[in-house]
Amino acid sequence: MAKGLIRYWAAARAAAGVAEEPYDAATLEEALTAAGSGRGGEFERVLARSSFLVDGAPVGTRDHASIELTDGATVEVLPPFAGG
Repeated sequence: MAKGLIRYWAAARAAAGVAEEPYDAATLEEALTAAGSGRGGEFERVLARSSFLVDGAPVGTRDHASIELTDGATVEVLPPFAGG
């Protein structure tokens, strides 16, 4: 298991109720599943629409179970933003 930080932006921050939180997970899928535990459906809806960065690298359409996390990594949760 790796330990790191999840940062939430905009609507993801509002749905999570925090700006950031630690994770203890081997993969992005495990980290997001743990983060969603005990949070309502709005959090799940925001995650379903969000993009993710791991240490600044876009995850894109890759399976979250295939994204291995390392100690000290930062996961950024980026919901769709209006404007540009």
